[in-house]
Amino acid sequence: MPRSNHPRRRPAKARGAAGDGEPDLNRVRMGVPTTESAPDGVWAVRSITAGNAQKTYTCPGCHRPVLPGVAHLVVWQEDALFGADAGLRDRRHWHSNCWRGRSYRYR
Repeated sequence: MPRSNHPRRRPAKARGAAGDGEPDLNRVRMGVPTTESAPDGVWAVRSITAGNAQKTYTCPGCHRPVLPGVAHLVVWQEDALFGADAGLRDRRHWHSNCWRGRSYRYR
C-alpha cells in the first residue's frame, strides 16, 4: 500500500492541549514561536512579555541576567543534532538585542 504524504497527526496532549481536550492556557498566552533560519541552524524564537517574565535567567549573548519583568526571547534550535526535543530542552532566554546582534560562531 502506498504511503500517504500527509504528516501524521500527533495526539492532542503532544500538541499542548490539556488532558480534557481544552487548550493549555499557559501555552496559548505565551504565543506561537516564529522560525528563523541562520548560518548556525534553524531556530524557534518565542517572545516573552514583561508581564510573563517571572524568573531570572542568564543571557548567553552577554552573560548578564535577564531579570523578572523584562521582555525577552526564549530560543531553541529546531534542527538540533539529537532532535527537536533535545533542542527544546536546551532552550535559552536571550535579551532581544543580544539575539539580534549575535554572531553565528559555533559554541
